[in-house]
Amino acid sequence: MVRVAIIGCGIVGASIAFELSQFPELKVTVFDKQPPAQGSTGAALGVLMGVTSHKTKGRNWQLRETSLQRYETLIPELEAVTGLKIPFNKQGILMLCSEGEDLSKWENLIATRQSQGWQLELWDVERVRELCPHLYLNDQIIAAIYSPQDRQVDPTALTLALVDAAKLKGVNFEFGVEVQGITELDSQVSGIQLPSSIAVNKSCGTGILPVAENFDRLIVCAGLGSAAVTASLNQLVDIRPVLGQALHLLTPTPVGNPDFRPVITCDDVHIVPVGNQEFWVGATLEFSENGGEIEANADMLEQVRARAIALCPALAFASIIKKWSGLRPRPEGRPAPIIERLPGNDRVLIASGHYRNGVLLAPATARSIREMILQ
Repeated sequence: MVRVAIIGCGIVGASIAFELSQFPELKVTVFDKQPPAQGSTGAALGVLMGVTSHKTKGRNWQLRETSLQRYETLIPELEAVTGLKIPFNKQGILMLCSEGEDLSKWENLIATRQSQGWQLELWDVERVRELCPHLYLNDQIIAAIYSPQDRQVDPTALTLALVDAAKLKGVNFEFGVEVQGITELDSQVSGIQLPSSIAVNKSCGTGILPVAENFDRLIVCAGLGSAAVTASLNQLVDIRPVLGQALHLLTPTPVGNPDFRPVITCDDVHIVPVGNQEFWVGATLEFSENGGEIEANADMLEQVRARAIALCPALAFASIIKKWSGLRPRPEGRPAPIIERLPGNDRVLIASGHYRNGVLLAPATARSIREMILQ
């Protein structure tokens, strides 16, 4: 029996827990100081932009492709096992192209995707008007890219379903428990020297002294908290915050074509239908100045709302159900995400720093971690 600890239960940690739960030789425990799906997961819009990405080879495309393929089976599998409904928009993503966009790059991408077995379409403005009459296409909109195989999923509902499904398979979840650090312990069995096991120091925040539990493998997927955990092993995992804000809107009447409700995106503003009259709109990109804390900028959120209204005028009459923000974990000086063994300790694995693609890449990340564990 291999004892595995997972630190962090956002979408990445929950996906890893569910993936590892399929293997009875693994005894898995998940720790998180908060309930599941908090942090960046709870603030995400769940837009899965894989086929529309200009990544066409190497690790970045492989992760995207693996995740998109897995989502098609994962959602119905989880719904069947847990009985929970996971909102999953399979009507694709429609990306509006503004004046100055180099459409030849999109034509090349369409050809590449076709050779890879994926579908991507270039639409003229008239076709967009026909299928999306609620959109206002001014002279600056010159075309659109339709990706019927990209998706959108509710990140919180998905994470909760992953947790429930993993529990059914015997995974233990310890919420309200903050991991204080990691210590290495030597162990021997029958005179055979084994690699160091791992002790996780944890505190339940009740004044009780920290206790240690031993594990054979440790997976750190705590987002912005990952650096503090690995620091106890004198390892720097440099992940920094980027704040994003979003809105949940309710329109007084149904908007758009009821038979065609893709995610609409233009110049990095997403309009996500989550019901006949409800939409998520986001998100801002707000960076820290001089490494300090990031305060949500109300003007930037209003700019996003204004740009969404310019695309979909009916949103001007919508009431705001909710405003929210979250901190995305972005690796400093290296590509996102970080999926690797901790240098100098191959029993500690890092699966963090997914930046804006945590929901998209969670299934592929879980598969990569599974392969590293079972090796």
